[in-house]
Amino acid sequence: MTKSFDVKSSWASVMDETKNPLKKYSLPTAHMLMQLLAWMWSAIFSLMVGSYFVFGVSAVGHMLLIGGLFVTLLVFHKAEAEETGTN
Repeated sequence: MTKSFDVKSSWASVMDETKNPLKKYSLPTAHMLMQLLAWMWSAIFSLMVGSYFVFGVSAVGHMLLIGGLFVTLLVFHKAEAEETGTN
């Protein structure tokens, strides 16, 4: 795989809170912004295919995926903070 198209780094540049442009915001703010972006892209894709049904399915899918990622991230951060004693 070439350096210019590395799936792992591309994914991290969007979904990794330490690497994406939202890293300067608090985690809850970054989460809210990611959810808004997910809704926006869901609307764009549904309009591209001309179906409002697609928007609902896509929006729910994005909310579940991003919500799950952020809940997991919060749990991991809390566990790490408890382990090091830095609540």
